Amino acid sequence: MRATTVRCNIRFMRAEDIAQVLDIERHSFPTMWPQTVYQRELKNKMARYLVAYRPAEGASRPAAPGERKRGVRKLAERFFGGLPERASDHIVGLVGLWCTMGEGHIVTIAVRPEYRRQGIGELLLVAALEAAIDAGQDEVTLEYRISNHAARALYEKYGFAKVGVRARYYSDNQEDAVLMTTPPLRSTAFRRVFERRVAELRARWGDDYPLAGPLPAESPA
Repeated sequence: MRATTVRCNIRFMRAEDIAQVLDIERHSFPTMWPQTVYQRELKNKMARYLVAYRPAEGASRPAAPGERKRGVRKLAERFFGGLPERASDHIVGLVGLWCTMGEGHIVTIAVRPEYRRQGIGELLLVAALEAAIDAGQDEVTLEYRISNHAARALYEKYGFAKVGVRARYYSDNQEDAVLMTTPPLRSTAFRRVFERRVAELRARWGDDYPLAGPLPAESPA
């Protein structure tokens, strides 16, 4: 993964982000499903949506290194510094996670075209995995287009393994979807891989490693 060339933070999605998130969806999935009804999804107790965003000039900055907690902890304990002014946030990517009966499922992950290939997708994947751990899920599943070799490499990097194929799943070109799942999130095997990858991200980002904050007050925990 390349280190990103833009300043980027991660937080839970808010209602005022919806217009920008829909724009990202339009550019990322132009021929797929009807667009997500985020007004409803943000009230869905099973859903977790996070965004990558760029703070504006003059927005509040993260705390100094000695002021913030370190290590892989619950998201609510890992929030650091102040948030930028809401009106100035520029959303560059999103990830959606559904949590049902112990299984977290990544339903969407997308980055604005001009910000791709800079590592933002990996940060969003890590944020989704952290959210699943925080929600007490046992494993995380997802699917990807069989031709998307870059996605496969990223998911395998975090311990996902192929568990099946949905033939002709994508309606635009009848392409197959590959199903993947993590090992149990509490297993030694997964934790060893995940913590090593998070440490690598910290090494690349240094004090700018972006951490998600707590769920917004208007969204169910």
